[in-house]
Amino acid sequence: MKKFIVAATLLALALFFETATAQDEGAPGLFVYATYFVCSPAGESRADEIIESSFKPHYEAAVEQGDIQSWSWMQHFVGGSWRRVLLIIAADMDSILDASGAIGEIIEEETPEAGRAFSGICSSHEDYIWRTIEGIGSGPASDVRGSAGFTAYMQCDMSREERADELVRDVFGPVYDRHTGDGQLTAWNWLEHHVGGKWRRILVMGAEDHKTLMNARDAIFDELDGRRYERPMKEMSQICHTHSDYMWDVLFPIP
Repeated sequence: MKKFIVAATLLALALFFETATAQDEGAPGLFVYATYFVCSPAGESRADEIIESSFKPHYEAAVEQGDIQSWSWMQHFVGGSWRRVLLIIAADMDSILDASGAIGEIIEEETPEAGRAFSGICSSHEDYIWRTIEGIGSGPASDVRGSAGFTAYMQCDMSREERADELVRDVFGPVYDRHTGDGQLTAWNWLEHHVGGKWRRILVMGAEDHKTLMNARDAIFDELDGRRYERPMKEMSQICHTHSDYMWDVLFPIP
C-alpha cells in the first residue's frame, strides 16, 4: 500500500488544463509524478469508489495545505493496457516526495483495508516523473483542463531530445496555440522524462469532451500536413520515432 501511494501522483494527459493563457517565460518548472495502473476491468468501478471515499480527502487536504499544487485521477477511454492514472503536481522534487510519503502513511494508517482492496483490483503499475519545459505549452501544468484528455507517449533518441523540444517550442507550438481556445483545445503541453521507463516525452491535450478534442487534433494535423512543415515533421519523426496514444476521462477532481 505504501508503495502505491509513494508511486502515485495530465493531459494531458493526463495533466489537466482549463485556461489557455500563455506560459510565462522564465516561469519555474513543475514536476508531475504519475502512476499508471493496470487493473481488472471488472473491478475498476470499485477502485474508483475507493479513490473517492478513502484517498481523495487526503489529496485535497494536501492541496489546501500547499503541500502539492494539484492532483488528478483519470480513467482509460482509448489506448493500451494502462487503465487508470493518478497524478500529483508540485513545484519541485522534494515537495512531491515529501507529500507522497506523508499522504501514503496517513492512508495506510487510516484505511488499510481500502488499500488492500485497491491493490487487489489494480495489481500492477508503472511510475514516471515528468517535468515541464520552460516556454512550451499553453498554460501551467498545475491548472485544471477539460473533462477529456489525450496523451501521446513518445520514445525518442536521447542524444537529440533537446532538438525535439526546440521543434515543439518554435515550429509546432504556434500551431497548437492557434487551435486552443473557445470550442477547441482547452490547453496543451509538452513534458520531458525525469524518472521512469522507456517513454521520453509526452504531448498532452485537453478539451471539454472527446469529440471536440479529436476535431481539434485533426485540424492541427491538417495544418501540419502542409508543405511548410514537411521538413520539421520528418525531423521530428526521426528523433521521436515511436509513440503510444491514450485518451483519458477525468474522474477527480471534477473539472
